[in-house]
Amino acid sequence: MRPDTDAALSLLTAAAVRERANLMLEAGLADRLAHFRINLDRLDDAADLVVAVTRAAYPSLDIPFHSRWRHFVIDGVDRWAAIAATAAWPDAAARARAEFDLAIVSVLLDAGAGPDWHYRDPLTGREIGRSEGLALASLAMFGDGLFSESSRDPLRVDAARLCGLNDAALVNGFQGGPANPLTGIAGRADLLRRLGRTVAAVPSLFARAGEPRPGGLFDHLASLAHHGGGKIAAATILAELLRHLGPVWPSRIALGGIPLGDCWRHPAITIGDATDGLMPLHKLSQWLAYSLIEPMERAGIAVVDLSGLTGLAEYRNGGLFIDTGVLAFRDGAAVGGRHSVDSPLVVEWRALTVALIDRLAGLVRQRLGRDAEALPLPKILQGGTWAAGRAIAQRLRGDGSGPVRVISDGTVF
Repeated sequence: MRPDTDAALSLLTAAAVRERANLMLEAGLADRLAHFRINLDRLDDAADLVVAVTRAAYPSLDIPFHSRWRHFVIDGVDRWAAIAATAAWPDAAARARAEFDLAIVSVLLDAGAGPDWHYRDPLTGREIGRSEGLALASLAMFGDGLFSESSRDPLRVDAARLCGLNDAALVNGFQGGPANPLTGIAGRADLLRRLGRTVAAVPSLFARAGEPRPGGLFDHLASLAHHGGGKIAAATILAELLRHLGPVWPSRIALGGIPLGDCWRHPAITIGDATDGLMPLHKLSQWLAYSLIEPMERAGIAVVDLSGLTGLAEYRNGGLFIDTGVLAFRDGAAVGGRHSVDSPLVVEWRALTVALIDRLAGLVRQRLGRDAEALPLPKILQGGTWAAGRAIAQRLRGDGSGPVRVISDGTVF
């Protein structure tokens, strides 16, 4: 293997995200960042808000994992559970493949929707925006068999179907149009077509139990778990996702012929090798890794080391730190501007978010009297940082938007 290839693979891990995010934090604490100042004294305020939001939502502290499955629950009704109850899967592995299919497609469609888009839920008549609306729309498309090649088996995603998916099908599924604009619809459709081509190209991995499908990844991970004594680390799930679904992501930065996905350049990341200046974040892939934990556990596979993944570098978690004063813009003019996802300001903000979540998690556990085993990172996020970020955004800004306006193509966050 070439040195550049080894270097590229080293970036396709949660450990690399955490290590380099802490390098960014160190630079910030030394006042060497161009766009943000850091005030760790305000971290207590952020922790207090997270604890308050967590206790309000989960008084018994019985907190579920942060995952896509939470967004399928509306008014206490688990929409996916209702659909799953109608299926006749022959075994637990068949259900897990279907749940992998759903989670993978739904997460790939989960980049920011923009403030003007809403999904009208046909069951309640409510108009639901942002991530929850995207979740319900993707669940409806999946349940209706939009991604399946078989009318007799609608609850699946087939690679062949994805390859031929057109933009109009997604616009219709998302109820989009001039009066209900969805950010990055072309980027989302392209992601799904890329997913189809990627899966179809490796039948040895994705078609062990039939036709090529994203859910075939379950069989691969189950095999790894079998050789690991029936368990698999959460960070291993991410590493396998990044390695095998890497070609799904649009061409941004590649190293040694390997696409690096959600990885960006920033001058504060000085390593001294081929990866110098590169800051991996892998937000959607980590969101997906979190979302695959429950299907694996339902299939009898133990997922361990849950805090081996990192916090998610997205606008709710990141907004929490700006809105509580932990992070402050150096240039006040940046507050109202629009910033591209590859800009140093956005990369800086997202990396700092990852590192600060780790510090915040320790404070939250102290306040709640729980250790890392009882309150791992996916529960901190769910309780938690994401909800607190939304709560303070709604309090400070009428539309609940984040404090940084990011120009997105629908493939990042």
